[in-house]
Amino acid sequence: MNHMITALQATLFITILGLAGCSDGPAENAGERVDEAITDVQNKAEDLCEKAKENLNAENENC
Repeated sequence: MNHMITALQATLFITILGLAGCSDGPAENAGERVDEAITDVQNKAEDLCEKAKENLNAENENC
């Protein structure tokens, strides 16, 4: 099990090093826009959940 975790950590480290050399290009810009869109959707979903709980007079309004 520990060997698998170590191998996974090494793979992740090498991948991060490889990506660190990438310059800002169209693909990276598109990825950033996708990340921002996902964050916006998550925030809106949480707001809707909290509003629904508020309307239902739930004890805990956090989602």
